[in-house]
Amino acid sequence: MDAGERQTKTRLALAVNDLLKGLELKQREAAEPLGIPQPKVSALKNYRLDQFSVERLLSFLTALNQDVEIMIRPRQATSGAARITVCAVQ
Repeated sequence: MDAGERQTKTRLALAVNDLLKGLELKQREAAEPLGIPQPKVSALKNYRLDQFSVERLLSFLTALNQDVEIMIRPRQATSGAARITVCAVQ
């Protein structure tokens, strides 16, 4: 996993974990809407993200009643290499 993918996964996991914290769900309770067993919820909460794809993390957000938007635009000439950015709106 490269640094860009790791950063994307971490930011998505942060958004999922913030939502779960706000819902005050125990790991067993959080497992149901996410469709994963409790040990995977523990891995998610502890940011052990190797077992989760970006797509899976996005599906967790939609399972928690969040809209996810992906915007594609040309890279600005002055910004260096193209990048992926994750922003959560609260």
